[in-house]
Parts: sequence; structure tokens; C-alpha cells
Amino acid sequence: LYGLFGVEGPVDYAGRTGWTVAYSLGALGLLTAVTTIYLAFRPEHPAARLTEDDESRLRALLERHGGRDSLGHFALRRDKGVVFSPSGKAAVCYRVVSGVMLAGGDPIGDVEAWPGAIERFMDEAQAHSWTPAVMGCSETGGQVWTRETGLTALELGDEAVVDAADFSLAGRAMRNVRQMVKRIERNGYETRVRRARDIGDTELDRIRRAAADWRGTDTERGFSMALGRIGDPADGDCVIATAHLPGSGTEDSPNGDLKAVLHFVPWGRDGMSLELMRRDRSADPGMNELLIVASLQAAEKLGVTRVSLNFAMFRSALARGERLGAGPVLRCWRGLLIFLSRWFQIESLYKFNAKFKPRWEPRFVVFRTSRDLPRIGIAAMRAEGFVNLSLPRPFRRGRPRPCGHTLPAAQEHGVRAA
Repeated sequence: LYGLFGVEGPVDYAGRTGWTVAYSLGALGLLTAVTTIYLAFRPEHPAARLTEDDESRLRALLERHGGRDSLGHFALRRDKGVVFSPSGKAAVCYRVVSGVMLAGGDPIGDVEAWPGAIERFMDEAQAHSWTPAVMGCSETGGQVWTRETGLTALELGDEAVVDAADFSLAGRAMRNVRQMVKRIERNGYETRVRRARDIGDTELDRIRRAAADWRGTDTERGFSMALGRIGDPADGDCVIATAHLPGSGTEDSPNGDLKAVLHFVPWGRDGMSLELMRRDRSADPGMNELLIVASLQAAEKLGVTRVSLNFAMFRSALARGERLGAGPVLRCWRGLLIFLSRWFQIESLYKFNAKFKPRWEPRFVVFRTSRDLPRIGIAAMRAEGFVNLSLPRPFRRGRPRPCGHTLPAAQEHGVRAA
């Protein structure tokens, strides 16, 4: 007991045994003290939960202002918390991971009310000693965040947006996509693009089960650019594109064996944003290209004029690094990104998006200081499902409380997975 405090006790040990016992007990005492201090002073980590009232208020804001940001609908993930501006005309959704208060995309609602929601977000972070950060905001959103809070913005990558009216498979630039789609169609595959509300419950259940079976990881990936559910009754405006192989139909799948699924969420009243791509690994290569082309060709029938595809991290660095005359620093940076692509699909998503000749919309990460970037990066990867850091059982928290707010009730509020 004395040894735990670094004090020599009444028991004497012969030879070097005494030093071994003294250092061992001292190390155990130090470990106990450090662990106790950490557990006592670590930031509160509430379980994120979007209440029914919060969701209804967010849907009302999206109905009026949802066309401004393609990531707006992802605010309806039910594992996020939310703070509203004092007027209730704007909101910021977030999740706390590893002491980092992560917001995704731009604030929801009226741009003029954004400062009020951002102020409440920063107050909440300060009250709980959380590190504030924003992942994937637009240029306008980044300007408002930096102006109102003094935070710093850094370009994270680009979002691929295709104007449906301008899309065509004709021309040399689309030759590879055109040939791939024609080859798959000759193999007998058929596509269907429909609103979720127009699909029967039995088929929706089959699509949900297939998407879960085809998932390559044990956990669902996505945070800032993922909804995390398919076919919810409240999401009737979502668009689901499916690929079938006729001739192998069953009671559960009368249109043929289901081979691939794409899920889009609404982007205002005239757009949609890609949320999920899944395919059967036994299906022919190119199923995702087939379904994206089918979705773009069906856009007019659905009343859609613009389609947001995947988010490409560090796209500008990859594009500039492969050009003639790129400097050694840029080439080294591109080489590092290609190396990391073995695990994080950085280059593959960029090349996949580029096939459809989109326009690129920059997205930014907003943070307080450069010292916070490693911590924010780890928290973002944990939120997106790329990193799973589980503490040993004795150090895990008990059942966390739901997200609450210390402010009065009148003052409340996605590398897209592929």
C-alpha cells in the first residue's frame, strides 16, 4: 500500500528484488491516478438522438430551404443531435465523437438565421468542453462559419454534381461508360427507377435485406453524407434505382433476381443526392454505372434537374498532380493519396465520379486550430465507420444519456459511403 504512493514500506527485500517491487508498485499507483483523473475530467459524451419534434421541425425547414444544400436531407439521421437558432429558422445537426462536436454540411434553414444556430452550436461545445468541427460544408457555409466564429476552413475535396438536362451518353468522352452500359444491357439486365413511396412493402423489405447482405463491413458507414436507412415511411420522396436479372424471379422478387441498388435522397424539390450504392458481388462489373445512367435518364420523369454523386476527397490534388508540369511536392502528395487509396477509396471514387463529366463543387472542413486536425480526423473516421476504436470493457462508459441541451427549450436545434 505504501509502495503505490512511492513510499518505502516496512517490508524489506533482499538484492534487486526491492527495486523491482518499488518500481512496479509505483507504476501501478501512477496508472491508477492517471486513469481516475481521466475518467473524472473527460468531456461528457451523450448518445445522439433526434426526437420526433426535432425531426418534424427539420423537415419543415428542408421543405422551405432544402434546395440550397445537397447534404441537407442527411441532417435527418436519427443518430444526430440538433441545436436551433433562437428564431427557429435555422439549425445545426451534430454528433459528438471522441470529444469532438462534429457538424455535417451547412446549417439547415434560412441563411440569415445561420449565425444564431452557429452561436448555439459553439455555446454547446464550450459548455461541454467539446472540440467544434464541421465536415463537408459548402463554400458559402464555410464563409459564414469562419466569419461568425473565427474558425479556419480547409478544402477537403469536391462533390460531383451532374445537370440531368446536359447529360448524354453520346460523344467520345462518354465512350467507356456507353460501352459498359450497352454490354450489361445485352446480358439481360433491366433497371427500374422509382420513388420509395411507389414501391410495395414486400419489395422494399427485399431491397433492405439485400443492401444489408451486400454491405462489405460489419458496421454501416457514413455520417455527413449518409442517411442510414432505406424505405422509411417518412422518406417517401427518396428515389431507389434497382437492377434485375430477369428469368430468375421469385415470390419476393417477381421482377427478377435483384443485383444492385442505388438510393437517392431529395435535394430540394428538383434534385436528388446519392446516398448509397450496393451490388451483389456475383453481378457483372459496371452495375453502379448502369444504375447511375438509368437514374439520370429517368430524372425528367421524376422532376429532377440535378443529381449529386459521390464526394471525392482531395480531388483537386489528384487532378493537378497528374498533369504535365506538376511540381515534386504536388506529385509526392498525389503519390501519398494513391497509397492511402488502398484503404480509403480516395482515387477510385474520384475516377468513378469523373466518368460522368460532372461539375465539381468544393467542400470544406472547418476547425479551430491546426493542433485539432489529427483529433478531428480520427473522430471523423470513427463517425464515418472507417475506424473502430473500442476501449477495454472496464474503461467503457455506462449507458449514455440522450442528447440534451443546457439551453432553454425555446433556444434549441457524409467520403459518402459507396
